[in-house]
Amino acid sequence: MQRLFDVLRERGFVEQTTADKAIGDLLQEPITCYIGFDPTARSFHVGSLVPIMALAHMQQHGHRPIALVGGGTALVGDPSGKTEMRQMLTEEQVGENAEALKGQLSRFVDFENDQAALLNNADWLARLKYIPFLRDIGRHFSVNRMLASESCRLRLETGLSFIEFNYSLLQAYDFLYLYQTENCVLQMGGSDQWGNIVAGIDLIRRVEQGTAFGMTFPLITTSSGEKMGKTAKGAVWLDQDLTSPYDYYQFWINTADADTIRFLSLFTFLPLSEIEAIKDVEGADLNVVKSVLAFEATSIVHGQREAAKAVKASYGVFGGRSIDAQILPSSAIPRGSCEAGLEAMPTTLIAQDRLRKGMAAFKLFTEVALCESGGHARRLIKQGGGYVNGRRIESIDTMIGEKDLNRGEILLRAGKKRYHRIKVGRE
Repeated sequence: MQRLFDVLRERGFVEQTTADKAIGDLLQEPITCYIGFDPTARSFHVGSLVPIMALAHMQQHGHRPIALVGGGTALVGDPSGKTEMRQMLTEEQVGENAEALKGQLSRFVDFENDQAALLNNADWLARLKYIPFLRDIGRHFSVNRMLASESCRLRLETGLSFIEFNYSLLQAYDFLYLYQTENCVLQMGGSDQWGNIVAGIDLIRRVEQGTAFGMTFPLITTSSGEKMGKTAKGAVWLDQDLTSPYDYYQFWINTADADTIRFLSLFTFLPLSEIEAIKDVEGADLNVVKSVLAFEATSIVHGQREAAKAVKASYGVFGGRSIDAQILPSSAIPRGSCEAGLEAMPTTLIAQDRLRKGMAAFKLFTEVALCESGGHARRLIKQGGGYVNGRRIESIDTMIGEKDLNRGEILLRAGKKRYHRIKVGRE
Protein backbone atom coordinates (compact mmCIF):
# COMPACT_ATOMS: atom_id res chain seq x y z
CA MET A 1 0.00 0.00 0.00
CA GLN A 2 1.22 3.50 -0.85
CA ARG A 3 2.47 5.53 2.12
CA LEU A 4 -0.39 7.57 3.58
CA PHE A 5 1.59 10.80 3.73
CA ASP A 6 2.36 10.46 0.01
CA VAL A 7 -1.32 9.83 -0.71
CA LEU A 8 -2.38 12.94 1.22
CA ARG A 9 0.25 15.06 -0.48
CA GLU A 10 -0.59 13.81 -3.99
CA ARG A 11 -4.30 14.35 -3.42
CA GLY A 12 -3.64 17.95 -2.39
CA PHE A 13 -4.29 17.80 1.36
CA VAL A 14 -0.89 18.90 2.66
CA GLU A 15 -0.12 22.60 3.09
CA GLN A 16 2.39 22.65 5.94
CA THR A 17 3.80 20.17 8.46
CA THR A 18 6.07 20.31 11.45
CA ALA A 19 8.37 17.86 9.62
CA ASP A 20 7.50 16.00 6.41
CA LYS A 21 9.87 13.07 6.93
CA ALA A 22 9.01 12.62 10.60
CA ILE A 23 5.27 12.58 9.87
CA GLY A 24 5.76 10.27 6.89
CA ASP A 25 7.61 7.82 9.16
CA LEU A 26 5.08 8.30 11.97
CA LEU A 27 2.19 7.29 9.70
CA GLN A 28 3.84 3.98 8.86
CA GLU A 29 2.42 2.59 12.11
CA PRO A 30 -1.10 3.05 13.53
CA ILE A 31 -1.50 6.27 15.51
CA THR A 32 -4.30 8.41 16.93
CA CYS A 33 -4.83 11.82 15.33
CA TYR A 34 -7.45 14.54 15.67
CA ILE A 35 -9.13 17.47 13.98
CA GLY A 36 -11.34 19.98 15.79
CA PHE A 37 -14.68 21.24 14.46
CA ASP A 38 -16.41 24.22 16.06
CA PRO A 39 -20.20 23.70 16.14
CA THR A 40 -21.13 27.22 15.09
CA ALA A 41 -23.90 25.89 12.81
CA ARG A 42 -26.07 22.78 12.76
CA SER A 43 -24.50 21.54 9.53
CA PHE A 44 -21.12 21.36 7.86
CA HIS A 45 -20.79 22.96 4.43
CA VAL A 46 -18.58 21.81 1.58
CA GLY A 47 -15.83 24.14 2.77
CA SER A 48 -15.42 21.72 5.72
CA LEU A 49 -14.95 18.66 3.50
CA VAL A 50 -11.14 18.74 3.28
CA PRO A 51 -10.54 18.03 7.00
CA ILE A 52 -13.43 15.56 7.09
CA MET A 53 -12.08 13.65 4.08
CA ALA A 54 -8.62 13.67 5.68
CA LEU A 55 -10.03 11.91 8.75
CA ALA A 56 -11.60 9.31 6.48
CA HIS A 57 -8.30 8.69 4.68
CA MET A 58 -6.54 8.30 8.02
CA GLN A 59 -8.99 5.61 9.09
CA GLN A 60 -8.83 3.81 5.75
CA HIS A 61 -5.07 3.48 6.24
CA GLY A 62 -5.40 1.92 9.68
CA HIS A 63 -5.18 4.95 11.95
CA ARG A 64 -7.61 5.99 14.68
CA PRO A 65 -9.07 9.45 14.04
CA ILE A 66 -10.68 11.63 16.65
CA ALA A 67 -13.29 14.14 15.51
CA LEU A 68 -13.32 16.73 18.26
CA VAL A 69 -16.50 18.78 18.39
CA GLY A 70 -15.66 22.08 20.05
CA GLY A 71 -18.61 22.41 22.37
CA GLY A 72 -16.38 24.28 24.82
CA THR A 73 -14.25 26.38 22.48
CA ALA A 74 -17.32 27.44 20.48
CA LEU A 75 -18.46 29.32 23.59
CA VAL A 76 -15.27 31.39 23.26
CA GLY A 77 -14.88 31.80 19.48
CA ASP A 78 -11.80 31.32 17.34
CA PRO A 79 -10.40 34.66 16.06
CA SER A 80 -8.42 32.88 13.32
CA GLY A 81 -9.28 34.10 9.84
CA LYS A 82 -11.88 36.57 11.14
CA THR A 83 -11.84 40.36 10.95
CA GLU A 84 -14.40 40.73 13.73
CA MET A 85 -15.61 38.86 16.77
CA ARG A 86 -17.80 35.83 16.07
CA GLN A 87 -21.39 35.87 17.25
CA MET A 88 -21.62 34.41 20.73
CA LEU A 89 -23.73 31.25 20.97
CA THR A 90 -25.62 29.94 23.97
CA GLU A 91 -24.74 26.58 25.52
CA GLU A 92 -28.05 25.21 24.21
CA GLN A 93 -27.27 26.29 20.64
CA VAL A 94 -23.78 24.82 20.81
CA GLY A 95 -25.13 21.54 22.21
CA GLU A 96 -27.78 21.19 19.49
CA ASN A 97 -25.26 21.99 16.74
CA ALA A 98 -22.74 19.52 18.15
CA GLU A 99 -25.25 16.66 18.06
CA ALA A 100 -26.18 17.44 14.45
CA LEU A 101 -22.52 17.52 13.37
CA LYS A 102 -21.84 14.18 14.99
CA GLY A 103 -24.43 12.55 12.73
CA GLN A 104 -22.87 14.05 9.61
CA LEU A 105 -19.35 12.96 10.57
CA SER A 106 -20.53 9.36 10.93
CA ARG A 107 -21.13 9.24 7.15
CA PHE A 108 -17.38 9.56 6.60
CA VAL A 109 -15.86 7.81 9.61
CA ASP A 110 -16.80 4.50 11.27
CA PHE A 111 -17.05 5.05 15.02
CA GLU A 112 -17.94 1.44 15.87
CA ASN A 113 -15.68 -0.65 18.11
CA ASP A 114 -13.44 2.32 18.98
CA GLN A 115 -12.11 2.55 15.41
CA ALA A 116 -12.58 6.28 15.81
CA ALA A 117 -13.80 8.62 18.52
CA LEU A 118 -16.29 11.46 18.63
CA LEU A 119 -15.43 13.73 21.54
CA ASN A 120 -16.70 17.08 22.76
CA ASN A 121 -14.17 19.35 24.47
CA ALA A 122 -16.91 20.81 26.65
CA ASP A 123 -16.55 17.58 28.65
CA TRP A 124 -13.21 18.75 30.03
CA LEU A 125 -13.01 22.48 29.33
CA ALA A 126 -16.25 23.22 31.21
CA ARG A 127 -14.76 21.60 34.32
CA LEU A 128 -11.61 23.72 34.37
CA LYS A 129 -11.05 26.07 37.29
CA TYR A 130 -9.65 29.41 36.24
CA ILE A 131 -6.86 29.92 38.79
CA PRO A 132 -5.45 26.37 38.52
CA PHE A 133 -5.64 26.61 34.72
CA LEU A 134 -3.64 29.85 34.73
CA ARG A 135 -1.03 28.36 37.09
CA ASP A 136 -0.69 24.98 35.35
CA ILE A 137 -1.22 25.94 31.69
CA GLY A 138 -1.11 29.72 31.30
CA ARG A 139 2.42 29.99 32.69
CA HIS A 140 3.75 28.13 29.64
CA PHE A 141 2.52 30.79 27.18
CA SER A 142 4.34 33.93 26.14
CA VAL A 143 2.03 36.91 25.58
CA ASN A 144 4.56 38.40 23.17
CA ARG A 145 4.50 35.23 21.06
CA MET A 146 0.71 35.05 21.16
CA LEU A 147 0.39 38.67 20.01
CA ALA A 148 2.77 37.95 17.14
CA SER A 149 0.66 35.04 15.88
CA GLU A 150 -1.25 35.69 12.68
CA SER A 151 -4.69 35.09 14.21
CA CYS A 152 -4.09 37.75 16.88
CA ARG A 153 -2.03 40.16 14.79
CA LEU A 154 -4.71 40.52 12.12
CA ARG A 155 -7.31 41.32 14.75
CA LEU A 156 -5.36 43.86 16.78
CA GLU A 157 -6.28 46.66 14.37
CA THR A 158 -10.02 45.98 14.56
CA GLY A 159 -10.08 44.84 18.18
CA LEU A 160 -9.42 41.51 19.87
CA SER A 161 -11.50 40.63 22.91
CA PHE A 162 -9.91 39.02 25.95
CA ILE A 163 -12.15 35.96 25.63
CA GLU A 164 -10.91 35.38 22.06
CA PHE A 165 -7.31 35.93 23.20
CA ASN A 166 -7.73 32.83 25.39
CA TYR A 167 -8.76 30.61 22.47
CA SER A 168 -5.20 29.53 21.64
CA LEU A 169 -4.66 28.36 25.22
CA LEU A 170 -7.81 26.27 25.15
CA GLN A 171 -7.01 24.61 21.81
CA ALA A 172 -3.47 23.89 22.97
CA TYR A 173 -4.91 22.36 26.13
CA ASP A 174 -7.19 20.17 23.97
CA PHE A 175 -4.12 18.69 22.27
CA LEU A 176 -2.41 18.13 25.63
CA TYR A 177 -5.54 16.48 27.06
CA LEU A 178 -5.90 14.16 24.05
CA TYR A 179 -2.18 13.36 24.20
CA GLN A 180 -2.56 12.38 27.86
CA THR A 181 -5.85 10.49 27.63
CA GLU A 182 -5.99 9.13 24.06
CA ASN A 183 -2.28 8.89 23.13
CA CYS A 184 -3.01 11.36 20.31
CA VAL A 185 0.20 12.54 18.65
CA LEU A 186 -0.97 14.37 15.51
CA GLN A 187 -3.26 17.35 15.12
CA MET A 188 -4.50 18.41 11.69
CA GLY A 189 -6.48 21.45 10.61
CA GLY A 190 -6.90 24.31 8.17
CA SER A 191 -3.98 26.55 7.30
CA ASP A 192 -5.34 29.26 9.63
CA GLN A 193 -4.86 26.85 12.56
CA TRP A 194 -1.08 26.57 12.25
CA GLY A 195 -0.34 28.84 15.22
CA ASN A 196 -2.82 27.04 17.47
CA ILE A 197 -1.44 23.61 16.47
CA VAL A 198 2.16 24.65 17.16
CA ALA A 199 1.08 26.06 20.54
CA GLY A 200 -0.36 22.65 21.45
CA ILE A 201 2.81 20.84 20.37
CA ASP A 202 4.90 23.23 22.47
CA LEU A 203 2.61 22.74 25.49
CA ILE A 204 2.96 18.93 25.22
CA ARG A 205 6.74 19.32 25.14
CA ARG A 206 6.78 21.61 28.18
CA VAL A 207 4.28 19.70 30.35
CA GLU A 208 4.91 16.08 29.33
CA GLN A 209 8.33 16.31 27.66
CA GLY A 210 6.53 14.56 24.81
CA THR A 211 6.76 14.78 21.05
CA ALA A 212 3.74 15.60 18.92
CA PHE A 213 3.22 16.66 15.32
CA GLY A 214 1.07 18.97 13.22
CA MET A 215 -0.24 19.19 9.66
CA THR A 216 -2.38 21.82 7.97
CA PHE A 217 -4.53 21.74 4.84
CA PRO A 218 -4.65 24.46 2.20
CA LEU A 219 -7.59 26.81 1.92
CA ILE A 220 -9.42 25.42 -1.11
CA THR A 221 -10.45 28.02 -3.66
CA THR A 222 -11.84 27.56 -7.14
CA SER A 223 -9.79 28.35 -10.24
CA SER A 224 -11.51 31.76 -10.31
CA GLY A 225 -10.18 32.52 -6.84
CA GLU A 226 -13.51 32.18 -5.02
CA LYS A 227 -13.79 30.47 -1.67
CA MET A 228 -14.88 26.85 -1.95
CA GLY A 229 -18.58 26.23 -1.37
CA LYS A 230 -19.89 29.75 -1.94
CA THR A 231 -22.63 30.16 -4.55
CA ALA A 232 -25.17 32.78 -5.52
CA LYS A 233 -27.65 30.99 -3.26
CA GLY A 234 -25.22 30.94 -0.32
CA ALA A 235 -23.31 28.09 1.32
CA VAL A 236 -23.69 24.51 0.08
CA TRP A 237 -24.59 22.48 3.18
CA LEU A 238 -24.27 18.77 3.90
CA ASP A 239 -27.67 18.78 5.63
CA GLN A 240 -30.29 17.85 3.01
CA ASP A 241 -32.85 20.10 4.70
CA LEU A 242 -30.58 23.07 3.94
CA THR A 243 -29.23 21.92 0.55
CA SER A 244 -31.19 19.19 -1.21
CA PRO A 245 -29.31 16.20 -2.69
CA TYR A 246 -30.31 17.48 -6.13
CA ASP A 247 -28.82 20.94 -5.49
CA TYR A 248 -25.76 19.31 -3.91
CA TYR A 249 -25.27 17.22 -7.05
CA GLN A 250 -25.74 20.32 -9.23
CA PHE A 251 -23.05 22.16 -7.27
CA TRP A 252 -20.50 19.50 -8.16
CA ILE A 253 -21.56 18.98 -11.76
CA ASN A 254 -21.15 22.72 -12.33
CA THR A 255 -17.48 22.52 -11.29
CA ALA A 256 -15.22 24.61 -13.52
CA ASP A 257 -13.19 22.63 -16.04
CA ALA A 258 -9.92 23.68 -14.41
CA ASP A 259 -11.03 22.37 -10.99
CA THR A 260 -12.49 18.99 -11.97
CA ILE A 261 -9.44 16.71 -11.62
CA ARG A 262 -8.26 18.46 -8.44
CA PHE A 263 -11.70 18.08 -6.86
CA LEU A 264 -11.82 14.39 -7.81
CA SER A 265 -8.61 13.92 -5.82
CA LEU A 266 -9.83 15.86 -2.79
CA PHE A 267 -13.51 15.04 -2.56
CA THR A 268 -13.84 11.42 -3.71
CA PHE A 269 -12.18 8.14 -2.78
CA LEU A 270 -11.48 7.16 -6.38
CA PRO A 271 -7.96 5.70 -6.73
CA LEU A 272 -5.31 8.18 -7.76
CA SER A 273 -4.30 5.89 -10.62
CA GLU A 274 -7.77 6.23 -12.16
CA ILE A 275 -7.77 10.00 -11.69
CA GLU A 276 -4.32 10.27 -13.24
CA ALA A 277 -5.51 8.32 -16.28
CA ILE A 278 -8.19 10.91 -17.11
CA LYS A 279 -6.37 14.13 -16.20
CA ASP A 280 -6.03 15.21 -19.84
CA VAL A 281 -9.62 14.64 -21.00
CA GLU A 282 -11.56 17.56 -22.42
CA GLY A 283 -14.79 18.44 -24.16
CA ALA A 284 -17.66 15.96 -23.85
CA ASP A 285 -15.41 13.50 -22.00
CA LEU A 286 -14.73 16.12 -19.34
CA ASN A 287 -18.49 16.50 -18.81
CA VAL A 288 -18.65 12.76 -18.11
CA VAL A 289 -15.84 13.18 -15.57
CA LYS A 290 -17.83 15.97 -13.89
CA SER A 291 -20.79 13.60 -13.68
CA VAL A 292 -18.56 11.06 -11.95
CA LEU A 293 -17.34 13.72 -9.52
CA ALA A 294 -20.91 14.83 -8.76
CA PHE A 295 -22.20 11.28 -8.29
CA GLU A 296 -19.31 10.20 -6.06
CA ALA A 297 -19.40 13.35 -3.91
CA THR A 298 -23.19 13.16 -3.50
CA SER A 299 -23.06 9.42 -2.71
CA ILE A 300 -20.63 9.99 0.16
CA VAL A 301 -22.88 12.57 1.82
CA HIS A 302 -26.40 11.43 0.89
CA GLY A 303 -26.01 7.80 -0.15
CA GLN A 304 -26.08 6.14 -3.57
CA ARG A 305 -29.85 6.13 -3.98
CA GLU A 306 -30.21 9.88 -3.41
CA ALA A 307 -27.24 10.45 -5.73
CA ALA A 308 -28.89 8.25 -8.36
CA LYS A 309 -32.14 10.20 -8.09
CA ALA A 310 -30.18 13.44 -8.57
CA VAL A 311 -28.49 11.97 -11.66
CA LYS A 312 -31.81 10.91 -13.16
CA ALA A 313 -33.36 14.30 -12.41
CA SER A 314 -30.39 16.07 -13.99
CA TYR A 315 -30.41 13.89 -17.09
CA GLY A 316 -34.17 14.22 -17.33
CA VAL A 317 -34.13 18.01 -17.60
CA PHE A 318 -31.17 17.96 -19.98
CA GLY A 319 -32.96 15.91 -22.58
CA GLY A 320 -33.15 12.34 -21.31
CA ARG A 321 -29.63 11.40 -22.35
CA SER A 322 -28.71 7.84 -21.38
CA ILE A 323 -26.82 7.38 -18.14
CA ASP A 324 -23.27 6.08 -18.42
CA ALA A 325 -22.83 2.89 -16.38
CA GLN A 326 -19.53 4.22 -15.08
CA ILE A 327 -21.35 7.19 -13.56
CA LEU A 328 -24.30 5.35 -12.06
CA PRO A 329 -23.84 1.80 -10.71
CA SER A 330 -26.83 -0.40 -11.54
CA SER A 331 -27.29 -1.22 -7.86
CA ALA A 332 -27.97 2.45 -7.20
CA ILE A 333 -30.54 3.11 -9.94
CA PRO A 334 -34.06 3.51 -8.52
CA ARG A 335 -36.87 1.74 -10.34
CA GLY A 336 -38.80 3.80 -12.81
CA SER A 337 -38.06 6.19 -15.64
CA CYS A 338 -36.32 9.55 -15.66
CA GLU A 339 -39.61 11.11 -14.55
CA ALA A 340 -39.15 9.31 -11.24
CA GLY A 341 -35.80 10.99 -10.88
CA LEU A 342 -37.43 14.40 -11.22
CA GLU A 343 -38.80 13.88 -7.72
CA ALA A 344 -35.32 14.86 -6.52
CA MET A 345 -35.61 18.31 -8.11
CA PRO A 346 -36.51 21.29 -5.86
CA THR A 347 -40.28 21.62 -6.05
CA THR A 348 -42.84 24.18 -4.93
CA LEU A 349 -46.53 23.43 -4.52
CA ILE A 350 -48.84 26.22 -5.67
CA ALA A 351 -52.60 26.22 -5.20
CA GLN A 352 -54.81 25.74 -8.27
CA ASP A 353 -56.58 29.08 -7.83
CA ARG A 354 -53.27 31.00 -7.87
CA LEU A 355 -52.22 29.19 -11.03
CA ARG A 356 -55.60 29.96 -12.58
CA LYS A 357 -55.01 33.69 -12.00
CA GLY A 358 -51.40 33.44 -13.11
CA MET A 359 -48.29 35.13 -11.75
CA ALA A 360 -45.82 37.53 -13.34
CA ALA A 361 -42.68 35.64 -14.33
CA PHE A 362 -40.27 37.81 -12.32
CA LYS A 363 -42.37 37.39 -9.18
CA LEU A 364 -42.57 33.62 -9.56
CA PHE A 365 -38.81 33.28 -10.10
CA THR A 366 -38.25 35.26 -6.91
CA GLU A 367 -40.83 33.30 -4.92
CA VAL A 368 -39.24 29.93 -5.67
CA ALA A 369 -35.72 31.31 -4.97
CA LEU A 370 -34.40 30.89 -8.51
CA CYS A 371 -33.51 34.58 -8.11
CA GLU A 372 -32.41 36.44 -5.01
CA SER A 373 -34.71 39.42 -5.56
CA GLY A 374 -37.24 40.94 -7.92
CA GLY A 375 -34.51 43.08 -9.44
CA HIS A 376 -32.34 40.02 -10.06
CA ALA A 377 -35.31 38.23 -11.69
CA ARG A 378 -36.05 41.21 -13.96
CA ARG A 379 -32.44 41.37 -15.13
CA LEU A 380 -32.35 37.61 -15.75
CA ILE A 381 -35.47 37.65 -17.90
CA LYS A 382 -34.50 40.81 -19.81
CA GLN A 383 -31.16 39.17 -20.66
CA GLY A 384 -32.90 36.08 -21.99
CA GLY A 385 -32.01 33.76 -19.12
CA GLY A 386 -35.51 32.84 -17.90
CA TYR A 387 -37.37 29.81 -19.29
CA VAL A 388 -40.68 28.07 -18.70
CA ASN A 389 -40.99 24.48 -19.98
CA GLY A 390 -37.94 25.07 -22.16
CA ARG A 391 -39.41 28.21 -23.77
CA ARG A 392 -37.62 31.52 -23.29
CA ILE A 393 -39.65 34.09 -21.38
CA GLU A 394 -39.87 37.26 -23.47
CA SER A 395 -41.11 39.74 -20.86
CA ILE A 396 -40.79 40.19 -17.10
CA ASP A 397 -44.59 40.56 -16.97
CA THR A 398 -45.28 37.33 -18.85
CA MET A 399 -47.97 35.52 -16.87
CA ILE A 400 -47.20 31.96 -15.87
CA GLY A 401 -50.05 29.83 -14.71
CA GLU A 402 -52.55 27.09 -15.46
CA LYS A 403 -52.03 27.27 -19.23
CA ASP A 404 -48.36 26.28 -18.72
CA LEU A 405 -49.11 23.05 -16.85
CA ASN A 406 -47.68 20.00 -18.58
CA ARG A 407 -48.80 16.74 -16.96
CA GLY A 408 -49.60 18.76 -13.86
CA GLU A 409 -46.19 20.43 -13.67
CA ILE A 410 -44.38 23.58 -14.78
CA LEU A 411 -40.60 23.51 -15.23
CA LEU A 412 -38.78 26.81 -14.65
CA ARG A 413 -35.16 27.42 -15.58
CA ALA A 414 -32.76 30.21 -14.66
CA GLY A 415 -29.70 30.38 -16.88
CA LYS A 416 -28.32 27.17 -18.32
CA LYS A 417 -28.46 24.78 -15.37
CA ARG A 418 -30.72 25.90 -12.51
CA TYR A 419 -34.17 24.30 -12.51
CA HIS A 420 -37.24 24.43 -10.31
CA ARG A 421 -40.48 22.51 -10.61
CA ILE A 422 -43.98 23.83 -9.89
CA LYS A 423 -46.74 21.37 -9.01
CA VAL A 424 -50.39 21.90 -8.21
CA GLY A 425 -51.12 21.37 -4.55
CA ARG A 426 -51.63 22.96 -1.18
CA GLU A 427 -49.02 25.56 -0.37
